[in-house]
Amino acid sequence: MQDLMTQLAGYGPLVIAAAKALAVLILGWMAAGIVSGIVRRRVNTSARIDKTIGNFAASIVKWVILLMVLVAVLGIFGIQATSLVAVLGAATLAVGLALQGTLSDLAAGFMLILFRPYKLGQYVDIGGTSGTVVDLNLFFTELSTPDNVQIILPNGQAWGSVITNYSHHATRRCDLTFGIGYSDDADRAIAIILDTAKADARVKSDPEPWARVVNLGDSSVDIGVRLWCDAPDYWDLKFAMTKAVKEAFDAGGISIPYPHQVNVEQAA
Repeated sequence: MQDLMTQLAGYGPLVIAAAKALAVLILGWMAAGIVSGIVRRRVNTSARIDKTIGNFAASIVKWVILLMVLVAVLGIFGIQATSLVAVLGAATLAVGLALQGTLSDLAAGFMLILFRPYKLGQYVDIGGTSGTVVDLNLFFTELSTPDNVQIILPNGQAWGSVITNYSHHATRRCDLTFGIGYSDDADRAIAIILDTAKADARVKSDPEPWARVVNLGDSSVDIGVRLWCDAPDYWDLKFAMTKAVKEAFDAGGISIPYPHQVNVEQAA
């Protein structure tokens, strides 16, 4: 019995150290979340600082605090920071090979925040993946698709891909094509399209709306239309113009032909 008590007493310091370490870990994790949240809110409320930088800075602060917490926890178990550095220095090659993907994402994150090819709230296409930028942190970029699906892209993959930013410029050109019958008056159809475009307040007068016959199809004369609008109005204008021109064609006697096929039979 006495031997058992002696053995249990020998584990006492280890249990106390483990309890301290757990407490430091929990408090440190909470502190990292609170401090990073404060940094994000402070930076994002400033009109002079891009919100993308706020999220990135908050991510850096969180990981720095967690690193300090890890050093403190190891110190509780008697592992000094200098010893830890020495161990990490000896294992640099192995760690680098094991985490090369993560380190690549980290480096790419700094490049993305430095050059900022996209910002929070912008609609982008990154290597064939499209969505609105929701978050950019040290390791990944988060996108949200129009149907509200979350997409996580590692920063290394984002930086190494072709990035198409649909929200970068304040204005966009809306391209449309309308087909009319060969028996219809093309000039009248063009006039109807331009009048319909000018009646929409979202269509800019500079550059002026443009409409021309662009193709003679198998069953229709195709009229190409180019309209400029504010970037946020692009899709609403595209859908509204398609409907408005169709209704204007109906009212003006302009036909929109169905595709048709002619079968030729050869007598035996």
